[in-house]
Formats: sequence, C-alpha cells, structure tokens
Amino acid sequence: MGRVSAQALLYGIGTGSFFTTNAVFFTKVVGLSAAAVGLGLTIAGIVTFVAAVPLGRVADRVGPKTAWAVASLAEAVCFLAYPAVRGFSAFLVVVIALRLINAAGGAGYGAYLLHLYPGKERTAGLAYNRSALNAGFTIGAGLGGLALATGSDTAIRVLPFFVGVVLLINSVVIFRLPKAAGPVQAPAQPEGRERRKWGGALGNRPFLAVSVLSGVLSTNQVILSVVIPLWLVEDTNAPRVLLAGLLATNAVMVVTLQTMAARGTDTLSGAVRAQYRSAACFAASCVIVVFTDGSVEWLTITLVWLAHILLTGAELFQAAAGWGFTALLSDPLRRGEYQGVTQVGQTVGTVWAPAAYTYLAMEWQTAGWLTIAAIVLLAAVVTPPAARAAERSLAKTVAGTASGGVHPVDELA
Repeated sequence: MGRVSAQALLYGIGTGSFFTTNAVFFTKVVGLSAAAVGLGLTIAGIVTFVAAVPLGRVADRVGPKTAWAVASLAEAVCFLAYPAVRGFSAFLVVVIALRLINAAGGAGYGAYLLHLYPGKERTAGLAYNRSALNAGFTIGAGLGGLALATGSDTAIRVLPFFVGVVLLINSVVIFRLPKAAGPVQAPAQPEGRERRKWGGALGNRPFLAVSVLSGVLSTNQVILSVVIPLWLVEDTNAPRVLLAGLLATNAVMVVTLQTMAARGTDTLSGAVRAQYRSAACFAASCVIVVFTDGSVEWLTITLVWLAHILLTGAELFQAAAGWGFTALLSDPLRRGEYQGVTQVGQTVGTVWAPAAYTYLAMEWQTAGWLTIAAIVLLAAVVTPPAARAAERSLAKTVAGTASGGVHPVDELA
C-alpha cells in the first residue's frame, strides 16, 4: 500500500502544479482565447467519451499495470511537448492525446488497484491512495501558485517541463510496482462465440445506470468549484478571500477523512448507505446556502463554510460509494473495460451539471437550490434497485464464464 500511495502523491504533485496554471498557460503562452480553450477541451472530452470503453478493453488485453505505466510515460511526453505548442491546431492535438492517455491510464490504474487489494483491504487501500493523491494535488497547487506569484511568463512556460520530468519518474515507479493478482480466463474461445455468450461491459445496462447515478451524485464538485464561488461573489456580502479558506478546508478534509468515510463500503449495502449519506450532505448544503442570501456578513461566512464542509462530506461518501459499486459490480475478467464504462457513465451523469446548476442557483435562487437538492436525492433513491439489478447481471455473467473454465487467480501485470 505504501509504494502505491507514494506514487499517487508523486503524480498529484506533478499534475496539481500545472492545473493551477493551465488557464494562464493556454492564454498567455500558447496565445489562445478563452473560447478557443473551451472549444478544444470540449472536443477532447467528446473524443474521450467515445473511446473510453475501447481503451478499457486495451487495458484488459495488455494488463492494467502495463497500460497505466505506458500511459504515464506518454503523458510525460505530452507535457514536455506543451511549451512548443503554438496555435489552436497543435493545442487540439495535444489536449486530445492527453485526454485519451488519461482515459487509458485511468482504466489501467483502476483495474490494477481492484486486483491489488483483497476484498477486505480494498476500501482502505483505495481511500488511502486518494488521500495521498489529494495531498499531492495540494502540494502541487502550492508550487503552481508560486509560479504564478512570480508574475513571470517564463516560470509558467517552464512548469510543463517540471511536470513532464515528474511523470517520467512516475512511470518508472509504476513499472516497478508489484504485480497484482487477478482472475484470468482459461484458453479463449472464438471471439464471436465469446461475445455472444457474455457480451461486453456496455451490455450490462444496470451497471451503466449505477455509473450514471454515481455521476449525478459526484456533481457536488460542480457546486464546490463553480456554483458556490459564483454565489459567494455575486449574491452574498462575504469577502472573496473566504474562497481560499474554503479550498483549504476541502483539501484538509479529503486528505484526513477519506479512509474513515470509506469504512463499510466493501459490501453492496454499505456502498448504498454511503450513497445515501452523500446525497443527504449534498441536499443539506443546498438548503443552508439558501439562507446566505441577504444575511449579515458573519452569518454568511459561517453558513457558507458549513455548507462547504457538508459538500466535502458528500464528496468523501460519494467517492467511497463509487469504489464499492465498481469493485462489487464489475466483471473481474473485464476490470479495464468496466472502468471505461464507469467513465462513460460519470460523463453522462455530470456533463450537464455546470450549465444547469449555475442557471438554477443564479436565476431561480431559492427554488433553484431546492431543485438541485431534489435532483441528487432522487438519484440516491434510484440507486439501490439499479445496484441490485447490476448485481444480478454480474452473477449471470460470472456463472456463465465459470462454466467455460476460469482460473480464479493468476498474476496480472
């Protein structure tokens, strides 16, 4: 667990430092308009959405750890190439490549961790890794902030080289990680027969539905990073410096409390309970925010901070629930492919939220915040029947695969 968490910390430091400065880099160094950056990221998102499941299948074929390590190496190359990018076309090529690489690496990473940790250790291991990753992001964000504080374009231009070097080291660390035990199928049947008998991960519609619902619950990130800051600045009398305190609070809570929030999610009923807790925290925060409109400054600060704490609780419980659902409801022989389906479902569940939530909160005010709360509560209520259907679908798949001959445990790179 320690070596994998150290890798997560390293990756967080590297990528976190660039995330802090990417908007400045794209506009000041690459010379793009904000609209062009948004268009490029949207196109890259669409391409990745289409490619997520095929890339997951590739991860299953070559091995999760290999896919993850190669993706990290390719990501390093992209960052090293960033300073040479000029104009929209070159930017689009690099950003699409990065998104595809992240999708492949994410599928390999997720499948590797699910194979690495036994059932009872899985939740704690995933939570510990996420804490380390967020700690790295926090350190990296501080480094990026220092680059911005210099006021020098040169510092911003050099930063991708730093990220690239960190990711090169990261790829070496991944290659040196231990192999993870995982189920491996006996000699393969003809491709067409296998596909007809068991189908692919996209054919497991209940699992896709659970992924979409988890995506809806994960829109707490939209409230944290977009809607609350807009609301605080435009509709309250709270000082803008409060935003820094809110972000710091979120970072500390995610690093220190994720393992505790994940306890019990190694069973399906435990994952469902975590989803309920996430929705309850999310909805409660929306209700609290309603009372910040027109309140005195000290009360506004207190209420916004409380709402932010609850939203962070929603984030912690939702992440833990998502791990439980993915671990318990995905086919052990297709971990990478199911990771791809999870990415597809998460995208469907979240892509609409920034525009919708911003409109609801800023235009509908109280009614809008209550509507947002109703959306997440409905998603939580619908989750248990979808999860049970996915469990039944998986049981049929595993039974069919076992009848074809499966070695339950082997070494998977």
